[in-house]
Amino acid sequence: MATGAASKRRLTILGSTGSIGRSTLDVVARLGGRDAFEMVALTGNGNVALLASQAVAFGAELAVTADETQYSELKQALAGTGIAVAAGRSGLVEAAERDAGWVMAAIVGNAGLAPTLAAAGRGADIALANKECLVSAGPLFVDAVRRGGGRLLPVDSEHNAIFQVLEGDQRHALERIILTASGGPFRTWPLAEMKGVTADTARAHPNWSMGLKISIDSASMFNKALEMIEARHLFSVAPEQIEVIVHPQSVVHSMVAYSDGSVLAQLGSPDMRTAIGYALTYPQRCSLPVERLDFTKLARLDFEAPDEARFPALRLARVAMQRGGVQGTVLNGAKEVALEAFIAGRIGFLDMAEITEAVMERLAAVPAASAMDDVFAADDEARRLAARLIG
Repeated sequence: MATGAASKRRLTILGSTGSIGRSTLDVVARLGGRDAFEMVALTGNGNVALLASQAVAFGAELAVTADETQYSELKQALAGTGIAVAAGRSGLVEAAERDAGWVMAAIVGNAGLAPTLAAAGRGADIALANKECLVSAGPLFVDAVRRGGGRLLPVDSEHNAIFQVLEGDQRHALERIILTASGGPFRTWPLAEMKGVTADTARAHPNWSMGLKISIDSASMFNKALEMIEARHLFSVAPEQIEVIVHPQSVVHSMVAYSDGSVLAQLGSPDMRTAIGYALTYPQRCSLPVERLDFTKLARLDFEAPDEARFPALRLARVAMQRGGVQGTVLNGAKEVALEAFIAGRIGFLDMAEITEAVMERLAAVPAASAMDDVFAADDEARRLAARLIG
């Protein structure tokens, strides 16, 4: 990669202290670091010390903590460095609005909506790792990217895999998209045993190293439910064209089936840096030190249908897609409240889906969103209702 000052790409990472953000910085460092890139802004939430060290190491122009109460701590940590400091929701939007051509959207939850929309609106290429942008505001977000003129580059391993093998000139022959799921730590557990699952048990993913909430979403397969809704908006497919299949080894990251019977798959070791690197250097490929597949050592690749009785989140995703409107917003908002309650030990593992479904049923008639305020209103109502049901 060229290192001349004029050729440096300007980057912003929204959510740099999370697992995706840290992996992104690792990829940036391996592809030349400050010699090849200019870091415009980094944002984080609770880990101010890590955020400050990242900002210094990569020469960021701006560092933002989402937690306004930590503004003074971050400012003190970066005193004398020349790095600007901001905090809160307005600070996140400020980071997104700064002139970076490529923005990693890795803030977890609806907190990532406003800054990612701001980046899309000014025409930045969006490396999308935030599920809620498409789950909660799919049509509005896709339209914002289109109007801004940037590119939408999926970073989730499954969507990135589809992005790699979906042939642009063969959309007429697209039959179905097949999302693979590891099945998580409870893939073979009987339903009765899943009732007693704790947050500590649920966070132990067999293949991927992820944050607490994402790991629990994976264990409940809510992450796959959200990915189904994302895929509909990312690739403009009908709900019935989206299939989920359990693949415990996480080697086949997803597949695309065509009308001639061909199925194209993207394979690789379970390392998020592959998808991040592809999004960062697209349409070129870069060189990364990820583990290479040795097919002679792959004992087997297993595939099985998901059990929606034990993982009802998948069924709820199909309901949300069929209903349309703001049902994705409602599903996600209710799920987030239920997830927090589960982590706090206030509800059981299986209660998360029951509460989410109850909220979806009560808000089934809410009309489609015509503006982001409608999305936020539906999200607020879903969260309030979920909180009342939890008690």
